[in-house]
Amino acid sequence: MSNQHTPGKESFDPDRRRILKAGAAGIGAAMFGNTAGCAPGPQIAQPEPDVGPAPTELLAAPPMEVVRVGFVGVGLQGTGHCRNLLRIDGVELTAVCDIVPAKVARVQDMAVEAGQARPTGYSASETDFERLCAEEDLDLVFTATPWKWHVPVCVSAMENGKHAATEVPAAYTPEDCWKLVEYAERYEKHCVMMENCNYGRWEMMVFNMVRQGMFGEVLHGAGGYLHDLRAVKFERAHEGLWRRQHSMERNGNLYPTHGLGPVANCMDINRGDKFDYLVSMSSPSRGLQHFARENFPPEAPERQEHYVLGDVNLSMIQTAKGRTILVGHDTNLPRPYSRINMVQGTKGLFHGYPHRVYVEGRSPSHRWEEAEAYLEEFDHPLWKTEGERARGAGHGGMDYLEDYRLIRCLQEGIPTEMNVYDAAALSAVTPLSEMSVANRGQPMNFPDFTRGKWRSYPELPVVAG
Repeated sequence: MSNQHTPGKESFDPDRRRILKAGAAGIGAAMFGNTAGCAPGPQIAQPEPDVGPAPTELLAAPPMEVVRVGFVGVGLQGTGHCRNLLRIDGVELTAVCDIVPAKVARVQDMAVEAGQARPTGYSASETDFERLCAEEDLDLVFTATPWKWHVPVCVSAMENGKHAATEVPAAYTPEDCWKLVEYAERYEKHCVMMENCNYGRWEMMVFNMVRQGMFGEVLHGAGGYLHDLRAVKFERAHEGLWRRQHSMERNGNLYPTHGLGPVANCMDINRGDKFDYLVSMSSPSRGLQHFARENFPPEAPERQEHYVLGDVNLSMIQTAKGRTILVGHDTNLPRPYSRINMVQGTKGLFHGYPHRVYVEGRSPSHRWEEAEAYLEEFDHPLWKTEGERARGAGHGGMDYLEDYRLIRCLQEGIPTEMNVYDAAALSAVTPLSEMSVANRGQPMNFPDFTRGKWRSYPELPVVAG
């Protein structure tokens, strides 16, 4: 389930691996003293900034009847979001920004066909989103650009008085994770990472079952992004123009949120528990090299590229309450698609791909049941009321539901279901995994983006449409 956005050139420090190693080692020495000859202990990626206390309550901005949206980055995924937004009552697509004018025009035409005024177009430069944020009268700026632009767009939106929403990941450095938190609190604006898998039908059924106590106390979970992306990374359009570059310079769990988000919700992360620390390791890097040799002639530049991303990364997280989560990343090898989606408790478990359930005392002893047998009883209310409208939307309808719920939260003036603390915590897995891999699996502590408020923030409810 890759996000395919408008292309943009990524830039990387050629000494990234050396810096990751030296930086983590140096911080560890500074915090824990000389550890030579000792077993490694948990470390943090960087000193946490002094941003003051987090708000006592989660942000609930004033309600709005109409949500005026500016959209930045209208490639494949961005266009899908725009199509969804134009189908939701009370949304005005007011402005569109992309470096490709033809893509802007396409979405402008879509808005007119939907009966709306033609949105203002912005395509003068890669940073024309800054003009959109400064000049347009908007409530929400939504971005589906290449990853490196997610934080700049969100920051520009918030400092210009707009709420922000971004495709995943929200950020991929600890500094940028904190920056999103700091700006959201300073300007009292929502900054939401649009994790569509939180709204998948099976994921929401599992969340409903957890809330009803079917699995007892949840103790362990597993999720991942196990998706053969070799053809996507090497295509000469869409993500192929920028995503492969990450595999040349980074080694870790580069795309954790699809598998992790639903499990985190079931474990009340940032709402009763939090990610405590992470350890990570990667396999050798072979898959992209093999693919290039098999699909490009000897003189092709793709055959000269060097990749460092391990083909399989496994990252283990322990929470403050001692629960465990295994997060996998596997995009460079031949394999069928999976997000794993496993939640296990004292009374039973759900395991995805294939979807199956075991509940002690209800299921046949030591035998799986097909998850379909539980759908009528535990299907999430949101899918019951809005599933038909979601039909045909991206990724099996989950894209529509995530867009629908964001708009409804803004219209009703209630906290969004994914907030800036979730965006930061889920995104932080990537840099922490890179540092752990570069330091032979050294444990890395998660920043506490809520600064202790995770103990009192209310749990997510089971909502209806």
